[in-house]
Amino acid sequence: MQIVDAALADSVRRSGAWLACRPGCTQCCVGVFAISQLDACRLQEGLAELERHDPERAVRVRQRARAGLRRLRAGFPGAVSTGILDESAAEFEDYANDEPCPALDPETGRCDLYAARPMTCRVFGPPVRSEGGLGVCELCFQGATAKQIAACELHLDGEKLEAELLARVEGATGKRGNMVVAFVLGKS
Repeated sequence: MQIVDAALADSVRRSGAWLACRPGCTQCCVGVFAISQLDACRLQEGLAELERHDPERAVRVRQRARAGLRRLRAGFPGAVSTGILDESAAEFEDYANDEPCPALDPETGRCDLYAARPMTCRVFGPPVRSEGGLGVCELCFQGATAKQIAACELHLDGEKLEAELLARVEGATGKRGNMVVAFVLGKS
């Protein structure tokens, strides 16, 4: 995480005012998204830490997750018993796009599990390169040129390490496949 956080800090510094992401901006916190088993472990550890330091807030996170689970069960594109998503991305594309993340505190607009947030959440906002090119949050880089956006690109050097850690977690837990946050935080 330190590698990703350092790369993110560099990209944020270069992005300056182009980056609209601020505490209370929650656009990327609405709509389910796939997370890895490594992200699931981080979230579970983050919730356990929150339970030790702020049990009332942890209860609210778990309540939001369980409420989300009740809404998400119908039409879940995967195994409801495990929370593992099917491999088919087509079914997931339009699934639960209005569902808020259970870690999002609706009163403050802040993430209650910010330090343990999934990789997708960590890198959302700054320009990130993928097969489709250079993607950015629609709220960021308003009026910026392609050259200005490219100058702020997030350079991740930890992708190989992340893959190695994921393989270790999947081997240790026996769980393979992506999940959504509500299934991780709403169980138990």
